[in-house]
Amino acid sequence: MRRKLPPNVDKNIVKGRVYLSYRMGKGPRTKLPGDPDSDEFRLAYAAAVAGQAAARPAIAKDASRSIGALVTSYLSSDAFASLGDGSKSGYRSRLDQIRRDHGHRAVAGLTKDRIEEKILKPLHNRPGAKIDTLKKLRILIRHAKDDLKWLAVDPSDGIKRGRSKEIRAWTDAEIKALEERWTVGTKQRAAYELMLNVGTARIDTHLITWVQADADDFEYTRRKTGVPVVVEKAKSLREALAALPRRHFCILTTEWGKPFTVDGFSGWMRGAMTEAGLPLDCRPHGLRKTFGRLLADAGATAHDIMAALGHLTLAEAERYTREADRRRGGRRAILKLEDHKANRFPQTSSVGLGKLSKTEG
Repeated sequence: MRRKLPPNVDKNIVKGRVYLSYRMGKGPRTKLPGDPDSDEFRLAYAAAVAGQAAARPAIAKDASRSIGALVTSYLSSDAFASLGDGSKSGYRSRLDQIRRDHGHRAVAGLTKDRIEEKILKPLHNRPGAKIDTLKKLRILIRHAKDDLKWLAVDPSDGIKRGRSKEIRAWTDAEIKALEERWTVGTKQRAAYELMLNVGTARIDTHLITWVQADADDFEYTRRKTGVPVVVEKAKSLREALAALPRRHFCILTTEWGKPFTVDGFSGWMRGAMTEAGLPLDCRPHGLRKTFGRLLADAGATAHDIMAALGHLTLAEAERYTREADRRRGGRRAILKLEDHKANRFPQTSSVGLGKLSKTEG
């Protein structure tokens, strides 16, 4: 029989490893030992409940006109307040990292060379983090220049953004592998069908409710952009949802019957994909890309794809239609080539041309 965890203890499994933490409501998390039966766990749990967890070191006050002070100013600005809840979480995480690593630096001392050498070069082996750091740094510089008047020019001008490895769509073989491993009736299959046939990102998928599932059409609002989306439910999605028991307001829950956190859902989905034999470069978010690809292959217009995926601009959706046009164009080109090869030589040999018939009419 599965042992029930103490109150306010959350369990997350990442790459097969169990992580336990204590959290009261929306307060801070306190990490706990992974074995709930150990004396070490009981002592740590008691300390967390009593509020005796090790105190975090106090954050020093930001120096005047430093990067730390600039981050604090931006986080209280109207520009940050206008972001969607999903975007705020990502922005805050990266900005906190910039503050921890470079908050002591003076904004006036920023130059192109110093940004490249001190801030970006340490991230050379993490291209995604490097690109996002430069993106957020430019937002801070714009705030310092236009709103605070701390800068007269943008010191990041001329810095090349570089490229990161884009999350790709799933292949047909990968889709088949997951469907064979997780059949209709499992939560893993339901999560897969939601992301594939609705195009939800992980931040939208983990809190989808049965109220949304019972409606004639599927409606949700993207947390990243605030764009409302309405799509018709696919037959396979209806079947996957109908086969699930209803034990919570949310469709997808942990083994303890609680809704997933965003990171917890990502780890759980990663585990399901690993069990299906999918490679690491096959990502859960790739299902959203696959949804766009399938729509384009089916002949949907860029405006249709824009509405289905909740994009803010038409250019984002046009990428899918261009890729579909290239695939169709490639197929047509090969068919024309094969037809040309088949008709390159005449079917009647030139040797027999001009000779009289052996029989008379």
